[in-house]
Amino acid sequence: MQSNWWYLVVIIPSIVLHEVSHGYVAWKFGDPTAKNAGRLTLNPLSHIDPFGTVLLPLLLVALGLPPFGWAKPVPVNVSRLRNPRTQNVYVSLAGPLVNIVLSLIGLGMCRYAVHVNQSNTLLLAGAYIGLPNLTLAIFNLIPIPPLDGSVVIERFVPANRMASYYQLRNRALPLVMALVILDNFTFHRLGALFGMLQTWWMSLAF
Repeated sequence: MQSNWWYLVVIIPSIVLHEVSHGYVAWKFGDPTAKNAGRLTLNPLSHIDPFGTVLLPLLLVALGLPPFGWAKPVPVNVSRLRNPRTQNVYVSLAGPLVNIVLSLIGLGMCRYAVHVNQSNTLLLAGAYIGLPNLTLAIFNLIPIPPLDGSVVIERFVPANRMASYYQLRNRALPLVMALVILDNFTFHRLGALFGMLQTWWMSLAF
């Protein structure tokens, strides 16, 4: 239970960085929507979704379940990108890439703790930073709307169907949340996948 609370402390700023990166990359590619909305800030108060960022993760931790949540999506107007079909891929993948970088930082901390200064505190800190971000990156790369990995599907959606697709994408989050909770109680496929990846990550630390 204690480790779940530490995961929660790490997950909130990690989700914020994830969302800001989407808006920042979109801005660099010509879409200032997130910048104009004041969402290119690291202030977590600007990104908190009362249910998805606070209530749901707290409830899951209290029940002894893996923390799961989301921040308010950073607004991106794909049509304002200079090359929407291609650059939207980079915008979508920016978030998971940030989490991968944070996971690598955590891994570096663990390796330094194990092989250089034998600090148990640094080892735990690296694990608490690295493992949640590994999970966030892999989860968001699943090709199911509205997760970032669904950008792969977008490449095959005809241009005249994109508006309908985006409407579907914006409404799909409750379904994803329900699938995650259902899987945790029944199929355990995601848990097995994340467990395997976390074991592999820890093997790299030692």
